[in-house]
Amino acid sequence: MLKIAWNKSYRHPLPEGHRFPMEKYDLIPEQLMYEGTINPSNIFDPGPADEEDILRVHDSDYLEKLKKGDLSVQEIRRIGFPLSTGLISREICITRGTIQCALYALESGISFNVAGGTHHAYRDRGEGFCLLNDIAVAASFLAEKGLASKILIVDLDVHQGNGTAKIFEGYDQVITFSMHGENNYPLYKERSFRDIALPDGTTDNFYLEKLDHHLNELVDICEPDFLFYQAGVDVLASDKLGRLGLTGEGCAERDRMVLNVCKKNRIPAVVVMGGGYSDNIGSIIEAHANTFRQASEIYF
Repeated sequence: MLKIAWNKSYRHPLPEGHRFPMEKYDLIPEQLMYEGTINPSNIFDPGPADEEDILRVHDSDYLEKLKKGDLSVQEIRRIGFPLSTGLISREICITRGTIQCALYALESGISFNVAGGTHHAYRDRGEGFCLLNDIAVAASFLAEKGLASKILIVDLDVHQGNGTAKIFEGYDQVITFSMHGENNYPLYKERSFRDIALPDGTTDNFYLEKLDHHLNELVDICEPDFLFYQAGVDVLASDKLGRLGLTGEGCAERDRMVLNVCKKNRIPAVVVMGGGYSDNIGSIIEAHANTFRQASEIYF
């Protein structure tokens, strides 16, 4: 059975002017249940992550400052959201969701976190709407518990996974692959194991050819036994922060390509949603829902 992490804290209310990125976390599961792709039995409430798990990746001083709401004005500005206890609890819950998804994926082959993909968070700081790096925490959990020996992180959000790249810099057990907009945030890019920087306006064919080549090559070279997929839909031409030119069909083919590689090579996979900032919320929900639909068709 496909297991999907979702918790009411994912929809944490923010002040006016900051709510737009949060709306989709309610609408994605609602749409999937309405159309019959999933039902309530697919969804589980992960609860909060254990501090021990978070500290495998994040510095204790940073976590304490987060819990106490003791970040400086500059640190909060870098995150991009007003800091609150609700927002911090939300990130801790999302992080637990990705850990639990990893355990479910080992059983069934795949699982989803309706949120997650907070790839801009570093060990000692948050950036770009990210406080804790859920994929990094979950990957470190698997590695330390001996549940995976070679982990591939496939980050296809339009923004480079800079925090994830830095956290696993020089770490042989985790391979980071980021395919992102060359001229997009962050201004300073970290070095992933493999980075593919795409020019503004990149369209479906060019994008998919690049992905097909590099993803299959990395799987052949690295032989991963676990994969995390950051499936941001801010690659769409309609995305107001994206600068790329993918269609909805191209984005769906991207997902199908990644999931088929996982299924073919018997690599358990966790999918997290990442970014999506189109003015039309419907196009965001449709693109994210397509990722779940592809998994349902391929795996079940």
